Amino acid sequence: MGRTLSVAAKRLLPPMLALPRGAKRAVMVSIDCIMIPLAFLSAVALKHGSFLAIGDYSLWLLVVAGLSSVMLFAVLGLYRAVLRFMAPTAAIAVAVGVSGSALIVAAADRLSGVPDVPWSAIVIYWTLATLYVGGTRMIGRHSILRLQGNGSRERVAIYGAGEAGSRLAAALFLEKSFLPVAFIDDNRALTGNFIGSVEVFSPSNLPGLIQSRGIKRVLLAIPSSTARRRRDILAALEPCAVRVQTVPDFVSIVTGEARVDDLRDIDPADLLARELVPPNGALLDACIEGKSVMVTGAGGSIGAELCRQIVRLAPKRLILFEMSELALYTIEREMRQVGEHAQLPVEIVPLLGSAHHRGRVREVMQTYGVQTVYHAAAYKHVPIVEQNVIEGVHNNVIATWHTAEAAVEARVETFVLISTDKAVNPTNVMGATKRLAELVLQGIQARGGATRFCMVRFGNVLSSSGSVVPLFEQQIRDGGPITVTHPEARRYFMTIPEAAQLVIQAGSMAEGGDVFVLDMGRPVKIVDLAQRLIHLHGLSVRDEANPEGDIEILHTGLRPAEKLYEELLIGTNVTGTEHPMIQRAVEHLLPWEAVQGFIEQLLLASKQFDCRKAINVLIESVQEYRPAEEVSDLVWAAKQPARVALVEEASVTELASRRRQN
Repeated sequence: MGRTLSVAAKRLLPPMLALPRGAKRAVMVSIDCIMIPLAFLSAVALKHGSFLAIGDYSLWLLVVAGLSSVMLFAVLGLYRAVLRFMAPTAAIAVAVGVSGSALIVAAADRLSGVPDVPWSAIVIYWTLATLYVGGTRMIGRHSILRLQGNGSRERVAIYGAGEAGSRLAAALFLEKSFLPVAFIDDNRALTGNFIGSVEVFSPSNLPGLIQSRGIKRVLLAIPSSTARRRRDILAALEPCAVRVQTVPDFVSIVTGEARVDDLRDIDPADLLARELVPPNGALLDACIEGKSVMVTGAGGSIGAELCRQIVRLAPKRLILFEMSELALYTIEREMRQVGEHAQLPVEIVPLLGSAHHRGRVREVMQTYGVQTVYHAAAYKHVPIVEQNVIEGVHNNVIATWHTAEAAVEARVETFVLISTDKAVNPTNVMGATKRLAELVLQGIQARGGATRFCMVRFGNVLSSSGSVVPLFEQQIRDGGPITVTHPEARRYFMTIPEAAQLVIQAGSMAEGGDVFVLDMGRPVKIVDLAQRLIHLHGLSVRDEANPEGDIEILHTGLRPAEKLYEELLIGTNVTGTEHPMIQRAVEHLLPWEAVQGFIEQLLLASKQFDCRKAINVLIESVQEYRPAEEVSDLVWAAKQPARVALVEEASVTELASRRRQN
């Protein structure tokens, strides 16, 4: 019988779905005109135990029941609802309409002068009419959803049977791409229950479900879980060979920035399992609230994120200083939209310019009364700077010096340099120039003045321009291979928002000449990161053990001047600060006279385009600098095994502690 109805539905529904909207409403009215009298007849039969009892009643009440119901349903908008997208409010309309119809039938019977319908029959009629009308709509809706491409829809499991999961399932049932076939949840009390028509299973059942139900994708609907919990879940899902995606966090959903069914690939930050430390509000506000703030390199990855966070902290003015016209246009539009959306009275000032031009920078700072500067303008890509020594020196050292001197002349209160872990024991020009930039600011600070200078040093930021994660994701989309420089290469990683937030807080703690080091956690093995991204895209690694895999990982060798391991500290002297994720490093510095001499030599080398001379100046001024052409990273690391052993598995705080013990 059920199979016959299913076949009939498959034959009847497609032509019905093709009907114009008016014809569909006529069909629904016709069905109600049948179901309402049928409900009345059924109520009488149940009351008396026989359909023959209807002969004792006034048959005109059948007409009253049908017409009153249809009219009430029309007034309540039930016929304007699209069957596929019927909301719970439709059930309320059915209940209200049937209640009105039952009262009208009872009133008509009582006013007829010969009342013959008992109240018990009216109650039974109300119950059956509600079931018949509501049931026909639910059956129709279910049939349409099943017939509209269920066979071609990708079968998915939803991890998380809470509010976000149920809302996601409801949204997916209404569109044509995905079909939820299972919920996965850690809560054992939910196992075996149904949410809608979808059963809840334990995570241990997932491998079997993938095979038996043809699941191709797992959707994480756990927006309020901790970073560590998400990391553990991803680790458990990694061997399952299914693509893993996630729904936005609740904040994005509530603010309207995203919908619950806006599926996204796994955020690489989830792979790090970094638990975010709540920001210190006093530190965030100290250098920004009510002040005139300037960000150089405002269109870059770090500069743009600094701007996003600064504008929400209510500065009086935000100066976007950028040499790229396109980047400046993009960040200005975004900042204005953020300000308007949050109704923030922040003056946004977009300015084209280069930090090389000291006079231009000084004029900007004086004109707009700049009180805080975040200097993010720099060249950061190691191989490119290695091949463009003079430009790297000019942008990373000379431009920093010019900007700092302009800040002194404009009596800026706080100047924060965005530095890098590559400044520690550098083997490349980029790292050496950033370390010399730190020494330049410390020299200016030692010279005296009203401006407080500090540096904030951190490692790689996920998803920034040129970082490995966007590259790996693009290579996966292209079908591979993924290119990794060395099987033992490790890097520190942090998310861009977290890095920018910590930079702002660190700048507030500056006393003058400080080198702040952000706790980046433990370094991540790059090849492990690549493998996890492949697995979480539902693909497998192609190697000797699995020649039929999807994506190959190629080791291309270290790039010119690249290190196997990055470090964050020079020496062992590091102290804590008011923030648990920010350390203050006490390292050697140079007197201003020595720094000034090195700057003059670099200016001469730049004027003569003498790369060899510029590198020699870097070697002389940055005592830890060992050019790759002089001593390879592998040889250098081999000469210092204790350092490598420390770096492999240590966070910043642990690194300093172990070094002291050694």
